[in-house]
Amino acid sequence: MKAADHRAAIDAAPAYIPVAISARHVHLTPQSIERLFGCGHALQAHAPLSQPGQFAAQETVTLLGPHGRLAQVRVVGPPRQEDQVEISRSDAIRLGVDAPIRESGQLAQTPGLIVEGPAGTVTLDHGAICALRHIHMTPADADVLGLKDQDRVEVAVETPYRRLVFGDVVVRVSSDYRLELHLDTDEGNAADLHPGTDVMLLTPIKARARVLGHRAGSSKST
Repeated sequence: MKAADHRAAIDAAPAYIPVAISARHVHLTPQSIERLFGCGHALQAHAPLSQPGQFAAQETVTLLGPHGRLAQVRVVGPPRQEDQVEISRSDAIRLGVDAPIRESGQLAQTPGLIVEGPAGTVTLDHGAICALRHIHMTPADADVLGLKDQDRVEVAVETPYRRLVFGDVVVRVSSDYRLELHLDTDEGNAADLHPGTDVMLLTPIKARARVLGHRAGSSKST
């Protein structure tokens, strides 16, 4: 094989990205944490999450919607500047809310819910979303893959009997991230995905095929 052909073969090789399945969870402001768990309460870490600095808290809440409730919903820390509830489409149907598919933080014109804790309740007038599937990556990862923040890509899942392609996957780039595709539980179940699975990026890349970053060691994510 000629050198140029060999180089082209390397550049055309697939890139694989680890997957994490994001179960229903809530992000809370310091004010909401105090109303739900008591004055002066601080979240207690239960387990670190795959993205640096984030953790699943020991605290859980109950979500109340017009048609139903969901108990034991995990709080994810650290606290945020705005309350946000991330649920799957199945969860939204059970609660009776029409949660739109949005990127994290895009909460305008989203429905609200009642959040119930051991010390009180918080009534949200907005903040419930189904998270848009997305890939976290560092600037170095993005450079290798020939991508930039807010690009949309497709990924292929090659699990036995459940092969499919996820489109409209948004790329999110930050030096604070670790390379990982985040799907919700409905999406993960549809593809029979499990923690540590890799998916193939269906986007031309500029470099040798390799698994970038660390494989997902947990199904927890944000």
